[in-house]
Amino acid sequence: MSSSERWQELFGPSVDEPAMRLASAPSSLRAEEGGAGKLKHSKGPWTSASGTAGDLRTRTGTSSSVLKRGHEGIQAGTAGLGTVTALKSVLTSWEDRLRTVRDECGQLTGSLLTVAKEMGESETAVKSSVKGVHVPGAVGGRQ
Repeated sequence: MSSSERWQELFGPSVDEPAMRLASAPSSLRAEEGGAGKLKHSKGPWTSASGTAGDLRTRTGTSSSVLKRGHEGIQAGTAGLGTVTALKSVLTSWEDRLRTVRDECGQLTGSLLTVAKEMGESETAVKSSVKGVHVPGAVGGRQ
């Protein structure tokens, strides 16, 4: 199965289902069954994901340093061997990969924190605007 076929299988629409749904929502939940308006969110997972990205960024930097130290002095005792060139190539490849992961995690950290902040502010604004809505017949003016 190709990756696009797998992607379609995971996220593509079927005849009577939406293209995507929340992992925590039952697949049989439809709007006419009371599914509409039940989405809840919090900034906790976004903040946690940002912390994880930050930790991974730090660890990739540490791993790169350890990798470099592990290759120090290899050329001194193995001059003229073909393996030295191969090891240098592997080191360069891993340094590039770790740098890419580090940079991406650095960008993700800030972006995820921004989402957490915006969602929290949005939730607070919605909550306070709803408090001012008078619903006739509801206890205390709200349902």
